[in-house]
Amino acid sequence: MQLHREQRTHLNTVTGYGDNYIEVNDQRYHHPIFFSPEGDITPWEIEHFTDITLEHLEKAAGLTVANSSVFDFLEDNPTRQYANAPEVIIIGTGKKQAFIPPHILAPLLHARIGIEMMDSKAAARTYNVLMAEGRRVIVALLID
Repeated sequence: MQLHREQRTHLNTVTGYGDNYIEVNDQRYHHPIFFSPEGDITPWEIEHFTDITLEHLEKAAGLTVANSSVFDFLEDNPTRQYANAPEVIIIGTGKKQAFIPPHILAPLLHARIGIEMMDSKAAARTYNVLMAEGRRVIVALLID
């Protein structure tokens, strides 16, 4: 399916997708990728959603762990905090929606980062809407 916008912006926009590609800014990618509205479109070393780890998600989102608080010792399990967290990370899991185990997502959710999993075509459309609204969003797309 080809997506068209009347006006091009400098922001990374999904401009099309098919069964074996994702098109960003009119350039086709035939491998998994991740990106945000600004910056590079980066290959993602994930072949299948079951390969995804917390470290893969942190890398895709460009997260850096914030300095710990002097009060962390008061908590049994201090939550991980990120210095540059997006509002939401959208994960396109290929042709079918799949779910990442909760224990992998827990540190991100505790840090108040939204995580949405959907098929890659729906993820591409959702990313475009949120990006156009000026939201801090990251998308990682798998291709079957």
